[in-house]
Amino acid sequence: MQVADNKVVLIHYTLTNAAGEVLDSSAGGEPLAYLHGKGNIVPGLENALTGKQVGDKQQVEVSPEEGYGQPNEELIQEVERNLFDGIDNIEIGMQFMAQTPWGEQPVVVTALTDETVTVDGNHPLAGDVLNFDVEVVEVRDASEEELEHGHAHGAGGHHH
Repeated sequence: MQVADNKVVLIHYTLTNAAGEVLDSSAGGEPLAYLHGKGNIVPGLENALTGKQVGDKQQVEVSPEEGYGQPNEELIQEVERNLFDGIDNIEIGMQFMAQTPWGEQPVVVTALTDETVTVDGNHPLAGDVLNFDVEVVEVRDASEEELEHGHAHGAGGHHH
């Protein structure tokens, strides 16, 4: 069976950055399960896996445009420090959930002054080339429920 839209695909992967540092990996754990064609994984990896079958291994280089996009300046904001009332030690690198017009979004503290905190809402890997070492371990038909929900369930997938 080939990887195609509406198939549940299980992959083992290792993600490295341009410097060769491992950022994420399924090695030693459950494979990642995703529903193909639904945007569950970055587009560059999803496109590269189309038509593959169990046992296929490949290395995929994903450009920022096909990955997490380029950093968006509008997602970097300087806010009043008093918005962080009740948090005594704000440090660079801390993550918070920010309320935005389109819902909650994770932000990372990137700079501090006595009066302000600069937060960045870009994905941590925005602007980066992503290198995936990937192996297809299973391909199966998606269930009605998986198609309805738009993601894989069960081992390696989404749990409700």
